Amino acid sequence: QSSGSGDEALRDRRARILSRGLPKQKPIEGVKQVVVLASGKGGVGKSTAADILTYFFLLFLTQTKEVGLLDADVYGPSIPKMMNLKGNPELTLKNLMRPLKNYGIACMSMGFLIEETAPVVWRGLMVMSAVEKLLRQVDWGQLDYLVIDMPPGTGDVQLSVSQNIPIAGAVIISTPQDVALLDARKAAEMFRKVHVPVLGLIQNMSVFQCPKCKHETHIFGADGVRDLAKTLGLDILGDIPLHVNIRETCDSGQPVVISQPQSDAAKAYLKIAMEIVRRLPVPPA
Repeated sequence: QSSGSGDEALRDRRARILSRGLPKQKPIEGVKQVVVLASGKGGVGKSTAADILTYFFLLFLTQTKEVGLLDADVYGPSIPKMMNLKGNPELTLKNLMRPLKNYGIACMSMGFLIEETAPVVWRGLMVMSAVEKLLRQVDWGQLDYLVIDMPPGTGDVQLSVSQNIPIAGAVIISTPQDVALLDARKAAEMFRKVHVPVLGLIQNMSVFQCPKCKHETHIFGADGVRDLAKTLGLDILGDIPLHVNIRETCDSGQPVVISQPQSDAAKAYLKIAMEIVRRLPVPPA
């Protein structure tokens, strides 16, 4: 009994010490709900999905709502190009940065603060400081949803965001190939460890249809993300095809949902956006 009581006291003491080192979560002023998109691995279409899904939140699902998009990828910001935005944010009287806007979406990114071709060569503490500024020193106004495009990995940025602000839900996106699934699983497990609810998984580049003969090919595998979802006990939010139009329209700053709203790709994103909103908790009044 003495040994058991001692172990319990030791666990309590460790918990108290660890809790001192974690920052207390504080909501972003004016933002009702935060949704993060993560992948674990780069190059699986996460930023493209964040860009397009944010637009769907605004246009198709919540026409009376205000929506924002934060590019938290300090080293490789891509949202400025995808949202067709350039320039430096203006400052308010309170010395807060005003987000740049396009298509009715308020956007903030490290890409607005540095030259387009300039690399960010920073250590972890500087990156965390930059993320803190992007979260706290921005005049977001009144937003119903803020979508955060997370960088690849499970490191400083992910932990800094997860531990500093309350997150309504995380969405994991991956291609079906085994190499991508390994990192997607790590991303999902990381959010669980920091008590962020995972809303589900998106399977990207799931199938390619030949534009000439219409033959379908599963270039990256067929059901890898679905199998991972079953293993983790999570839902599949939807499948996005591998289509040249998605790449071309994002590169031109006119996402497929704007330039080709009736396309199969746009409909796939719409379905996913609806599934995400359906799984979010009731926002505060």
